Amino acid sequence: MGNKPKLSLVDNDPPDAKNADGRRRRSARSRQRIVEALLGLIRDGEMHPSAAQVADRAGVSLRTVFRHFEEIESLNREIGAIIEDEILPMALKPLEARGWRAQLRELIARRAEIYERIMPIRIAASIRRFQSDYLMDDYRRFVTIERAGLESLLPKKIRDRKRLFAALEMVTGFQAWRRLRQDQGLSTGESEAVIADAVDRLIAGL
Repeated sequence: MGNKPKLSLVDNDPPDAKNADGRRRRSARSRQRIVEALLGLIRDGEMHPSAAQVADRAGVSLRTVFRHFEEIESLNREIGAIIEDEILPMALKPLEARGWRAQLRELIARRAEIYERIMPIRIAASIRRFQSDYLMDDYRRFVTIERAGLESLLPKKIRDRKRLFAALEMVTGFQAWRRLRQDQGLSTGESEAVIADAVDRLIAGL
């Protein structure tokens, strides 16, 4: 019989390598808690959380928060990725209604659901976008996606009427939703009904 390989009970990894690996794992866990804490605070209505608030909610030291906040752009990217993963399946789901009018009404209802989910995050990002290249690029991309979604379902006769299309884009966009919900204090149902009514008035007679 051949010699069987012997199982070694000795850890051959150098101590420095083990320590470095452990530090990386702890840092990754701390960073995840910080991102989750930051998101949670914003969703609770704290648009610009302090480092102390984040540290308290994440259960980490203030020093740890400051260390990770030095990479604020990468934190912004991580938060953006989380939100995108949450809403992208909803945004990309094909519209089921037949005809552009019915699809427009379906788009309004879908955006109401999406906007309500992301409203605190979008508001917080809008406040800080002038200090962040990533957030500014993300804002512009969001507006472009909104416009493309509307263009994809409207007939050419509406797309070619620039003022009408601009009005429809404004009424169905996130800023209109924020104004109705935050500034005017309307409920989600009331806000959706106001937008649908405004759209109906804009396209009446077409």
